[in-house]
Amino acid sequence: MTLAVVILAAGKGTRMKSALPKVLHPIAGRPMVQHVVDAAAALSPANTVLVYGHGGERVREAVSGERLRWAEQAEQLGTGHAVAQALPHLNEDVVLVLYGDVPLIRPETLRDFVARVNDRSLALMTLELEDPAGYGRIVRDDQGQVTRIVEQKDASDDEKRIREINTGILACSRRFLNDSLPRLSNRNAQGEYYLTDLIAMAVDAGMEVVTEQPRHAWEVDGVNDRVQLARLERVYQRVRAEALMRGGVTLLDPARLDIRGAVSTGTDVTVDVNVVLEGKVTLGDGVRIGPNCVIRDAHIAAGAVIEANSVIDGAVVGEGCNVGPFARLRPGTELAAKARIGNFVETKKARIGEGSKVNHLTYIGDSRIGKGVNVGAGTITCNYDGVNKFQTVMKDGVFIGSNSSLVAPVTIGENATVGAGSVVTKDVPDNGLAVARGQQRNIENWPRPAKK
Repeated sequence: MTLAVVILAAGKGTRMKSALPKVLHPIAGRPMVQHVVDAAAALSPANTVLVYGHGGERVREAVSGERLRWAEQAEQLGTGHAVAQALPHLNEDVVLVLYGDVPLIRPETLRDFVARVNDRSLALMTLELEDPAGYGRIVRDDQGQVTRIVEQKDASDDEKRIREINTGILACSRRFLNDSLPRLSNRNAQGEYYLTDLIAMAVDAGMEVVTEQPRHAWEVDGVNDRVQLARLERVYQRVRAEALMRGGVTLLDPARLDIRGAVSTGTDVTVDVNVVLEGKVTLGDGVRIGPNCVIRDAHIAAGAVIEANSVIDGAVVGEGCNVGPFARLRPGTELAAKARIGNFVETKKARIGEGSKVNHLTYIGDSRIGKGVNVGAGTITCNYDGVNKFQTVMKDGVFIGSNSSLVAPVTIGENATVGAGSVVTKDVPDNGLAVARGQQRNIENWPRPAKK
């Protein structure tokens, strides 16, 4: 049977107290609705329809996915009305209904859930809660069969004591939706068209209502305010941290790691506290990440050490390298094996060769540095003239004295030396020495200025 997924994401989210549509508030750095779209995509549906409303254009700009279609709910008249807006886009056998503000549902849970649907059954995801206040209750008959769902505001005192609640997630045949959605009524306390009324319709039609509960209660937790958003953020991070540890990573404090992307790791990796991993990050065997580091879209090879308070962004760090503390590697940086980047060094679009050292207080941009190069403290490559950028080349074995400025385009030849304090504007030949600084003049018995 073919599968379509409908994701309801039209609500304003008044309790978020934000100009940003609720479903665009982030979990792990991505809009919460994007997590739902990705979970749906893991089921390989033939079609996914996202129902949008408040802040619609912003939602459409922020969310992406293959086979993703859009249906507008101009007026928010209830969940049944929302699904009805998607109906013209649906031609598949089975329809799964998800919610853009329930971001942590797992694909494996959905896969088992959808498998229970056929032409004569409707699947409903439920949950047992100690305190079910505020949720729709699952009403069953004496044989334990589901007969209907009653919303909190419409429930009797006896019904309010029911602990099994409706999560909102359901799956049924498209044919049943086509027949039933037009018959929904808004004669209820909310004046809305409830999707939950489909349950009683299914029972009246002689269909079986099967229920499934998620393995983890947090999978069906929704977000209505920033407190709930923060709680689900920590759940997400805990789950990701536990997966890393089971894969052979040592986290010195799992509660102080944030993962905001796809992370792959080797064995015996150690990550200290307050580390943020963003985008696509690869950590090789034996990598050590110090405290307070941000690693974004980076590959860090085996045995490399990233010292405290460093930012690695769009960079490749080779085997056995040492970076930091307080270093910043910007996009386009590539460090060969055993290179060393020290404290308060910034690099950008720089290829730094095997065993080379840039240890202190230095900026290296748009540069190619060979093997065994030593760049002294306070050195900068002057790569930008206000309009265009130019390249600096330092060949194998170069030694750059402290506080030097290399004005690109310029090439420092193999085994050449630049004297400290030089401003180099011309190429330096192999094995040469460049000294480019003003001549020192001493004035004897010079009187210091006195304070008036």
